[in-house]
Amino acid sequence: MFRWMGRPGWAAAAILGVLTGCSTPQPPSPSGAPATPRSAPPLATPATPAPPPQAAAASGERRTLLRERSRWVSADWAELPGWGDDAVQAAWPALLRGCEKPAAGWAALCAQARQARPADDWEIRLWLMKHLQPWRVESLEGQAEGLVTGYFEPQLEARRQAQAGFRVPLLAPPQDLARRRPYLTRQQIEAEAAAQLARHGAPRHQDARGGGPLFESLAWVEDPLDALVMHIQGSGRLRITEPDGSSRWVRLAFAGHNDQPYRSVGRWLLDQGELRPGEASWPGIKDWARRNPQRLREMLGANPRYVFFREEPLPDLAVGPRGAQGVPLTPGRSIAVDRASIPYGTPVWLDSTEPLSSTPLRRLVMAQDTGSAIVGAVRADFFWGWGSEAEAQAGRMKQPLRLWALWPRDNAL
Repeated sequence: MFRWMGRPGWAAAAILGVLTGCSTPQPPSPSGAPATPRSAPPLATPATPAPPPQAAAASGERRTLLRERSRWVSADWAELPGWGDDAVQAAWPALLRGCEKPAAGWAALCAQARQARPADDWEIRLWLMKHLQPWRVESLEGQAEGLVTGYFEPQLEARRQAQAGFRVPLLAPPQDLARRRPYLTRQQIEAEAAAQLARHGAPRHQDARGGGPLFESLAWVEDPLDALVMHIQGSGRLRITEPDGSSRWVRLAFAGHNDQPYRSVGRWLLDQGELRPGEASWPGIKDWARRNPQRLREMLGANPRYVFFREEPLPDLAVGPRGAQGVPLTPGRSIAVDRASIPYGTPVWLDSTEPLSSTPLRRLVMAQDTGSAIVGAVRADFFWGWGSEAEAQAGRMKQPLRLWALWPRDNAL
């Protein structure tokens, strides 16, 4: 679910980018007790092979591994806040999904993971502690604290044809997209698509005038802000009601963009003096739009980037969109990261707090996505899932963060 905002991402950073650049269960509580009464394994590092030469350090010293935008410092399991409290069994399916496209150095361990049959949280912790080494993720300058925001998959009502109440198109890539870089701006695309609709009905494959861009509408939604969310997130699930009254679920996935820069509408509202910093949340933006319908197009036009989609079937509503790693995202257990800091497919221990709260959010997650606004060593976007609660949580998440990458003991990066 590669999101094209200024990261693409987010919800808080992705949708807003303000101060930084339905039917499925919600994620388990980060402070929930383990699933079984068995005590957690001892927080001591098991005996392991000697570290690889490039990670070696003098006896008793921390080992350090350097990546393009981060450094990893060896750590003990006892240093991971809340390690014994997370319901890690909920993260095991996400780990196995990550093994469908394993990171370099993970093939052998992923084969073992697929053969393993851990029965509960306790056995999963033992397996992880036996095979993985924790590494504290820091910036190249040694900063170990960063930022986590949240994102979600939009879930919208839609129609196949434009009709009263459904007049905002979600478009497929035009035929000339690859030949024009940068492509038309958001305002130009929307004006041309509206002109085609006025001339010929829903734009579909061919403009009778000949020449000019050709647009195909995949579906129509009610609210321009809903379309904007789709553009920022890069994908979404639609319940499409057909003319005969039947309905079905589909997913629109990212298929390209117009190569124009992303501009945050939240930042635009701040710069215009329309919102104060504390009001620049997604609910605040939506409230401003409802109160100022005459300026809605002006606000949307402040972001020239436009995203195009392709349609995919959605046979299982419990399966998330594919992230940049190429595997389905798991609500509450997948994060987007800077690939130059943490490789896709890496298990990560996340230490943060719930949105607008001091309640700890400490859990095992998988690095399975990215975004252009998610840049830096200690930077993550937390995937909340889909539905109204996921949207609410993602839209208000902007929390302090610490990360530990968990890497196979016998493999260096």
